[in-house]
Amino acid sequence: MQPDYGVYLVTDRALCLGRDLVDVVSAAVQGGASLVQLREKNCDTRDFVALARRVREVLEPAGVPLLVNDRIDVALACGAQGVHVGQSDMHPADVRALVGPDALVGLSVETMEHIREAESLGVDYLGVGPVYATATKPDHSKPWGMEGLRKARAVSSLPMVAIGSVNLDNATQVMEQGIDGVAVVSALCSAHSPRDAARQLRSMVDAVLSRRR
Repeated sequence: MQPDYGVYLVTDRALCLGRDLVDVVSAAVQGGASLVQLREKNCDTRDFVALARRVREVLEPAGVPLLVNDRIDVALACGAQGVHVGQSDMHPADVRALVGPDALVGLSVETMEHIREAESLGVDYLGVGPVYATATKPDHSKPWGMEGLRKARAVSSLPMVAIGSVNLDNATQVMEQGIDGVAVVSALCSAHSPRDAARQLRSMVDAVLSRRR
């Protein structure tokens, strides 16, 4: 069954305004977040696994897949549905060999060459970014912008989510470039009400998708 990439939450505990990450994730899912990537760059492995298990417990009843950023070992330990890796992480072919044929494997792409290469790497979807310059990843490559997203869409058959300062102000425009979903960080993690923000994003994404049918 094809995952729903529409509203894709990428977590960042530092942006949760002091709230428990699991509570933020739960609220976002109640509002319509359809996929969650747990991203922890400064977390001990044991703590990371424990957190991932807590998040998975919240997601399972809602039928929302959990992906773990970068850490294949954590994904396997907690029973996550997949893994997301970047260009400097483990090669997607090695990831696939470890997680098996049924797991979701996503890959971040920063250039057109990355996108062309990804067609033969056996990944399930691409994370295209940054769309705009973003404070959550200061070492990012050149932003794609709307024209870049259109060109990216034209050269790949894989599902694409767009990431990088995507929010309620620009999600509709991003989706209109042929993208399959918006990957958001601060737009949900730092929202006054993650549930309401996710609900608004869901409505915007669904409106664009319905026009394509």
